Amino acid sequence: MARNPGQGRSAAGAPATISDVAAAAGVSRQTVSNVVNVPERVGAETRERVQRVIAELDYRPNRLARSLRASSPGMVGYRIQPVVSGSVASVQDGFLHALAEAGRASDRHVLLFTADGPEDESEYCQSLWRSGTVSSVVLYDIAPHDERPGRLAAAGVPFAAFGRTAAGTEAYSWVDVDNAAGVSAAVDHLVSGGHGRIGFLGWPEGTSVGDARAQGWVTAMDRNGLLADSHRLDVRGPDTMADGTRLMAELLDRPKPPTAVVAATDTLAVGALQALRDRGVRPGQDVGVVGFDDTAAAAALGLSSVRQPIQEVGRTIMAELLRLTTGTKKETEASQRAEARGKNEAKERASGPDESSGPLQLLLEPELVVRSSSTPAAR
Repeated sequence: MARNPGQGRSAAGAPATISDVAAAAGVSRQTVSNVVNVPERVGAETRERVQRVIAELDYRPNRLARSLRASSPGMVGYRIQPVVSGSVASVQDGFLHALAEAGRASDRHVLLFTADGPEDESEYCQSLWRSGTVSSVVLYDIAPHDERPGRLAAAGVPFAAFGRTAAGTEAYSWVDVDNAAGVSAAVDHLVSGGHGRIGFLGWPEGTSVGDARAQGWVTAMDRNGLLADSHRLDVRGPDTMADGTRLMAELLDRPKPPTAVVAATDTLAVGALQALRDRGVRPGQDVGVVGFDDTAAAAALGLSSVRQPIQEVGRTIMAELLRLTTGTKKETEASQRAEARGKNEAKERASGPDESSGPLQLLLEPELVVRSSSTPAAR
């Protein structure tokens, strides 16, 4: 059959994709894939219709994608975040390891890539999925008004997020850590040790994680009747050790300095410990310090910190991706959710009565790990 000029190209002039074929033939992408790779699985009438459209559009399957599929049932795309200078955090490393470990158990592999920003990441995710290189993607470091979930959902790309936006969370699958609860637990711990002036070292406003942790401080201080006298003890800055030292020094110079601080990250907390050492102040004895993320540095320095259930996050997200891409993992996923609830006292929010069929919305509780930096002292 002769092709008209322009056939085999999208409106933008790009080669026809599997999604173009599926739309023109009125079938799913999986059906097109079956026609190309295992035609015996498709009924004769449907197979002939798809093959006719393939010829009309001059669709040519991506050979690299086909070779990847031949060696693995699916690849999971993940954008590596830039390394932050002056940070001791390793949350992304732990999450990536947990994700890859969970994927190996189900014969899935993580494909790493870089991007110049959220928009570039969204476009690249769509390109990887349309070519068949990945079967799904993971979103990380979600901002309050992040546009990535909406863009990928509109494009039909299967994905799950570590974190959530400020609104519209019912429309996509996510797993998050209750950051506010983690900071609240740290404040309650310090209050139980006799501290009455508890400062907060946080990030500038505008990030989902940073704002949630700051809100946890406000909520716990208010619940303990300490907020009214503590409004000048909330200081913010970039997430570096140098800024942690600077912010802690600012608090120590106040007419009424805090007797303890909670930091939004271990990076800021390590900086705060340096400021105390510079002044000859003893952490845990003179001023209590609690961080967040429970990094290796926290354990080495005796820093109390809030530990995120990163392993559970990685396993649960991978289980959700399996469900989204195969449609046959409901029992496995339900079991994974139950395990997460049992181990972490999870708070789960489901969008419908059948929580195994709708998007996954799972909020996990972090754990406060107490060390010498916040050992209660007599007041």
